[in-house]
Amino acid sequence: MPALGPTHVEHAPVIESAGSLVWRERHGELQVRLVHRPRYDDWSWPKGKLEEGETFQAAAAREVAEETGKPIVLGIPLPGLQYLTGEGRVKRVHYWAAQRASRTRDAGALAARAPVPPVSPHEIDAGVWLSAQDAATRLTRDADRTPLDALVRARDEDRLATHVVVIARHGKAVARGAWYGDEHDRPLTPSGHAQSAALVPVLAAYGVGTVVTSRWDRCAQTIAPYASASGLATVSSDHLTEVQHERSPARVARTVRELLDVDGSSVLCTHRPVLPTVLDVLGQHSRRPVANALPTRDPFLEPGEVIVAHVARTSKGPRVVAAEKIAPPLH
Repeated sequence: MPALGPTHVEHAPVIESAGSLVWRERHGELQVRLVHRPRYDDWSWPKGKLEEGETFQAAAAREVAEETGKPIVLGIPLPGLQYLTGEGRVKRVHYWAAQRASRTRDAGALAARAPVPPVSPHEIDAGVWLSAQDAATRLTRDADRTPLDALVRARDEDRLATHVVVIARHGKAVARGAWYGDEHDRPLTPSGHAQSAALVPVLAAYGVGTVVTSRWDRCAQTIAPYASASGLATVSSDHLTEVQHERSPARVARTVRELLDVDGSSVLCTHRPVLPTVLDVLGQHSRRPVANALPTRDPFLEPGEVIVAHVARTSKGPRVVAAEKIAPPLH
């Protein structure tokens, strides 16, 4: 996420929130969705506070659905905001671009989400689609124009319409020295299973519709909760195992390139020794600032961590225009 900047308030309790700028194009015009909150009599972006143990991404998807009545799929991260509330507390809001989810294309991701209540008229009593220019005028708070300006720039630079390729390192596994079975059967620990469960709402928020994993148990177990919740078939690959990667890193690279090329969003779960090849392919297809920000040191990702690569289609092929590193929530 973009840096949010200092608060200049020492020891102030922080309220963490998340939301989205939901966008669409109509007749070549960029439009965004605003909501009206009767309690504050203001027009703003749909957003809300995190629930306990919830990631920012899951909160953004949930809150937008609760305040607009429609599920969304997250896109690129946008600049967040930070300010003092009337009670003197610091509030941080994390924003993403987003589009309305498709009941067909995103059916798996939607099935993996928890149900949300209908829009409460006491919380939101109106919503409207406006052009970006009209939205800038309608917004009650000047600060809310910051993520809007970033959204417009991304659209002008062909960085707004994206799909994601999520690179996941398997969850925490039983130590090699403590396992007496075959290496490919080495399983997750209880904390590893918790990490795999925590992945479900994150992958669902990004609309992941293709699941690709190393055939070894610790990777298969990491991705199994999402595959089960979404009803998606899992593509298990020997190429993504540690042994096969040593023999042919080119096959791993080809798998990553294929996921970059397709339009739908996907997740690829693999092992620490395979990550340098995966990240090299991402770097080759990234904008320079994104490539420079990718991990370069072992272990690249901790167990259960993921990188969300946002991929735009360009005349020169797929281009990673943004990347986020997400750790599983602490329990």
